[in-house]
Amino acid sequence: MRPDGFLVIFLVPISVIVGYFIGGIYTFLTPVLVFGLIPFVDLIVGRSPKNPSPDQEKRLDDSLVFRRITWVCLPIQIGIVTWGAWIIANRPLSPLEMLGFAVSMGVSSGAMGINVSHELIHRVSNRYEPLMGRIMLASVLYTHWAIEHVAGHHRQVATPDDPATARFGESFWQFLPRTVKGGFRDAWRIESARMARKNLAAWAPRNRVVLYTAAHLGILAAVFALFGIKGFIYWLVQAAVAVWLLEIVNFVEHYGLLREKRPEGGYEPVLPVHSWNSSNRLTNYFLFNLQRHSDHHYRPGRRYQLLRHFDQSPQLPTGYAGMLVLAAVPPLWRRVMDPKVQDFRSQKAQVPIKPEAQP
Repeated sequence: MRPDGFLVIFLVPISVIVGYFIGGIYTFLTPVLVFGLIPFVDLIVGRSPKNPSPDQEKRLDDSLVFRRITWVCLPIQIGIVTWGAWIIANRPLSPLEMLGFAVSMGVSSGAMGINVSHELIHRVSNRYEPLMGRIMLASVLYTHWAIEHVAGHHRQVATPDDPATARFGESFWQFLPRTVKGGFRDAWRIESARMARKNLAAWAPRNRVVLYTAAHLGILAAVFALFGIKGFIYWLVQAAVAVWLLEIVNFVEHYGLLREKRPEGGYEPVLPVHSWNSSNRLTNYFLFNLQRHSDHHYRPGRRYQLLRHFDQSPQLPTGYAGMLVLAAVPPLWRRVMDPKVQDFRSQKAQVPIKPEAQP
């Protein structure tokens, strides 16, 4: 697992800039790269299921290079999104170019901004990395997700109580409004409970959902003041595209998977069999090993360079880039994935496993 491989993520914001300078239809270069070229090359590059040895894990964990790559993404994310608002407000773009530029920026904000923020908000052993992750989420007006994801989704994953777990037979377009509303509701519930433990009202200023919502309104007000109505609309569009990308990834990650309910109540522990896994080499470099999602849910504290492949986990037929294209077309998605879910259930794959025994 080489750190320089993860530098490919910077091709995504670079493609936004290149598309802008070429102009015209090329302003849509970023979604073509992410949803067209990358899935194709991903199939050619193939899979890499190899896991680091214990000695390699120690060296990987101690290496600061992997962390610095994620840290650098923060100023790049804030800088390029703000630059985009200035471009929209001050450069003569056609309606097609404005749309392509905003959509491309949103894809970049999702692929780099939200994805890296996901890595950072899980680093709860220090204060600075979660803060960096929240700043990146604020750039797409979705900071409450930091609460819901860590304190809600990771506890309720693969259960009917989790709005971020897609149900068997549910299309992405049915899942999208349910998870957006449910995620905000769960974030509010988590924060209201925290306020109650402190003997404070749910609407107290220390409620992080209240603070984050105020921050989002402040960001939009500042964007409107600095960049006018065009900059304001651009910011909303890029944020919406980024959130769409986040939620379609959520849809793919747990579709149709359920933890068994215990007779005495509650659910079995989260295991690597409760997330769809992919070890496609190229897209794992682009996504900081997010596709090794089974290990991420099994051990949320593991940094991205340490995440492991498990053969026992349900395996996606290709990397996330290709799966997102399938997920956007429900008949194709169900034709490919429903048989896989049924096969996995029939094999009773939810048997507890010992991942540490993996090579």
